[in-house]
Amino acid sequence: MSRPQPAAAPIRVEADIARAAILAVIARIPPGHVASYGQVAWAAGLPGRARLVGRILASNLEAEQTPWHRVINAKGEIALPKFSPIHREQKARLRAEGVVFERGGRISLRRYGWQTGDSSPLLD
Repeated sequence: MSRPQPAAAPIRVEADIARAAILAVIARIPPGHVASYGQVAWAAGLPGRARLVGRILASNLEAEQTPWHRVINAKGEIALPKFSPIHREQKARLRAEGVVFERGGRISLRRYGWQTGDSSPLLD
């Protein structure tokens, strides 16, 4: 008789793989460019998982090597609460890379959107 395998182990492994894939995609976004949460999910092989990208970034903001500030929402806006310290930090980092904000705080995805080289959508 074979032993039953614990159900939690595969889920943890899958979560670790998804996290690594998402962070690897974000690491490829070049300075001066942005990508939407949905675009990152798509490029990581996780289409439809934009919220997962947000959760992983939220738990990884302290990792200085991850260019988290280059990920924005599908409207071309910073998704963090306006006027919060982290919102101001993201905006300052993007400006330092040459990203210009339009009226209303939007970023032109046509001008600054990262093209992954595959057929991933720019927007969610």
